[in-house]
Amino acid sequence: MEYRVNTRSWSSAIAAVMLGVALQLSPTLVLAQVKVGFVNISKVLEKAPQAESARERIEKEFAPRDRELLEQQKEIRSMEDKLVKNGAVMSASERQRQESEIRSLKREIRRLQDEFREDLNLRRSQELSKLQRMVTEVIQKLAKAESYDLVVTDGVIYAGERVDITDRVIGKLATEFKKSN
Repeated sequence: MEYRVNTRSWSSAIAAVMLGVALQLSPTLVLAQVKVGFVNISKVLEKAPQAESARERIEKEFAPRDRELLEQQKEIRSMEDKLVKNGAVMSASERQRQESEIRSLKREIRRLQDEFREDLNLRRSQELSKLQRMVTEVIQKLAKAESYDLVVTDGVIYAGERVDITDRVIGKLATEFKKSN
């Protein structure tokens, strides 16, 4: 018996194996050269000094209106208590007038509370938008300065400590905050 080896098929098989090995190694080689970073935006927005400063500004801005609404609610409760206490000795028309006044004041306070919430939400959205723009700029500057090829944020299921640059972004934001104050 004689075995003949077809050199064409043999060289094709070797080429196919070499191509397979090269394809398996090339993604690893490419990934080894790509610098990837991850930023936890929620953590940045929570811990950045700019976020705390914005919260304080908003609180200071809306505190007077909030106190005024609380005072008006206390007045209404006081009027209701007075009506309950003195209702038995009041005339029917006086009782009706006070009940009507209380209902009217309650409607007005609900309207004012709704306006307050809308204004507060709008103001928070404005501050959040400004902060998000600033965070994006800081991430881009950091990525360029440290030669990152890719920085990802939302939608990441897992990011190891080696690629997590969140604390560095917060640090850069803190530095910029100190410079601006």
